[in-house]
Amino acid sequence: MTKQEKITFVIETLNKLYPQIPIPLDHKDPYTLLIAVLLSAQSTDVRVNQITPLLFEVADNPYDMVRLSVDEIRKIIKPVGLSPMKAKGIYGLSKILIEKYNGQVPASFEALESFPAVGHKTASVVMSQAFNIPAFPVDTHIHRLMYRWGLSNGKNVVQTEKDAKRLFPKDLWNKLHLQMIWYGREYSPARGWNLDKDVITKTIGRKTVIKEYLKKKSRR
Repeated sequence: MTKQEKITFVIETLNKLYPQIPIPLDHKDPYTLLIAVLLSAQSTDVRVNQITPLLFEVADNPYDMVRLSVDEIRKIIKPVGLSPMKAKGIYGLSKILIEKYNGQVPASFEALESFPAVGHKTASVVMSQAFNIPAFPVDTHIHRLMYRWGLSNGKNVVQTEKDAKRLFPKDLWNKLHLQMIWYGREYSPARGWNLDKDVITKTIGRKTVIKEYLKKKSRR
């Protein structure tokens, strides 16, 4: 298969499996999405979706959020992990939103990435899912799949994002990155991976990855 044929195969397979794709984090507007994505760092979407209703019941906008202390925010979000840093970030960015942006989340990578506790991936998710601006947020699933499929060298997420943006059509990025996350979770996980169920890797996967998988399987 040529690289272009591989890309077409990936897109067609993902569209068949996930014609409609749900956004993993529960939210109602750009602000609640920004907070949910910030909380999801080194945590699971399931855990975040359990905690955000408790937080948003008290404060679902920057004005209510800054009425809480950093410590009060930290106590609510503690189960998601890294709570001291995340609480400071939530309080700090809420303050900036009020002072600089009339309480509205800006649709700008530069502005979002200037907020405390907000990195490029968080900004990309918000730009993509809240504002429908093309972005390709790379999480651990996408990073793993791009390597397994021989579409990136797996060196780092920055390189993986560059490769994904170069290879896939821009108008598909927002849908495709979500399809890939769901596919990675269901069919091509890091642990308990079953190649027979993983039709994309089985068809176009990196030869060394498949060889290593079969080698480990034969040892069992």
